[in-house]
Order: sequence, then structure tokens, then C-alpha cells
Amino acid sequence: MSRQLTFDLPVRMASGREDFFVTEANAMAVAEIDRWQHWPAGKLALIGDEGAGKTHLVHVWAEASGARILSAQDLLQRDPAPGHLAIEDVPAIAGDRDAETALFHWHNLVLAEGGRLLLTGTTPPALWQIALPDLASRMQGTPSVRLEEPDDMLLQAVLLKLFADRQITPQPSLLPWLLRRMDRSFAAAGRVVAALDAEALRTGRAVGPKLAADVLERFDDPAT
Repeated sequence: MSRQLTFDLPVRMASGREDFFVTEANAMAVAEIDRWQHWPAGKLALIGDEGAGKTHLVHVWAEASGARILSAQDLLQRDPAPGHLAIEDVPAIAGDRDAETALFHWHNLVLAEGGRLLLTGTTPPALWQIALPDLASRMQGTPSVRLEEPDDMLLQAVLLKLFADRQITPQPSLLPWLLRRMDRSFAAAGRVVAALDAEALRTGRAVGPKLAADVLERFDDPAT
């Protein structure tokens, strides 16, 4: 069988509210985002595993509130300014005194000027290992809400979104097949879809259960 030419095509990420599927696994987090004007102390920590949808929900909030979005590691490159703000991946700066000091100043200014602050991480704020005492106390006092592991409905919706982001139309039988066999996490969904996309481009095969069986077998084989 001849192999197909592959191209590094861009993945177009859908990040609007209409693309965020709500089930019991994330309903509480969505409800907290919707009531952003009433957050206790004006801030919220959104936590969840890799690929849980934190960034997507941050963009939903930013669109609703007019907030800016910055990564915690980018704060040093910007001067603190008032207004609503989302800061992603706060644990990434743990132990970096300069970055922690920058976050401390951003935190204080945004809240002092009546803005709302949304923070993200994979664990609750008390576990972020922030070294700066004043910042650590502020993070530990931040209310949090978790995006839970996906149920069947949510995992199916996430798979569909990931395929759509890559402009792939899978065979109808693929999703129920995957739900019975793949690791049940958002991160696993991302890896599976990326691998299916790459293998389909390489071989020219249809994105269906037969292709998925080969891809998952490689995931399970430690020699590959």
C-alpha cells in the first residue's frame, strides 16, 4: 500500500460557549463561571486535569466579562493593570520569586479596582506550592471549583469537538467503540484523536474502529 503525503495543517480550536458541552461532570464549574459577578472576594480558582476544558471555559468567561487572558509565566512581561483578568496555570510559577511577586501585584490591583480574577491549575490552590508568604495566603483563600473527570456524555462530546477542531468526520461507529476501550480522561482523548489524525493522514485510511484498534494497540505496546 502506498503511503499518503502528510501536511502539518493547523488545528482550529473551537472555544465559544456553544462549543462547551455541559453535563453533570462540569455543571457546577459552568454555574460558577456564569455567576462571575458574584464571586466571593471577587475571584475563583478553576481546577481540573490536563485537557479538562479549563482554557475553553476561561475563554467563555473572557467573552462574557471582557477579561484579558494571560499565562502566569507571562505576567513579568506586562505591567499590572486594572480590569477583569484570567491567569492560566498558576502552579507553573511556584518557586519563581519574581513571577510570584508579579502575580501578587496583579492580584492586588485587579481586586482593589473592583475587577474579577479567574485563576487556573490542576490542583486546589492550597497545593500550588507558592513560596511567597503573602501570595500563598491569598491563593489558599481563593474559592475553587473543579472540572470533574468526564462521564460518557461529556467524553463523547469532547471527542467530537477534538475531531471537529481537526476537520475530521469520524465513522459513526467510532465513538461508541472508543468509549468502551480508551482511557477515560480528557488527556487520553486528546492523545487518541491526535494519533488517529496522524495515522489517517499517513496511510489514507478512514477514521473508524479498524484504524483506532491499530492506534490503541500501539499505545498499549511499551516497545512502540
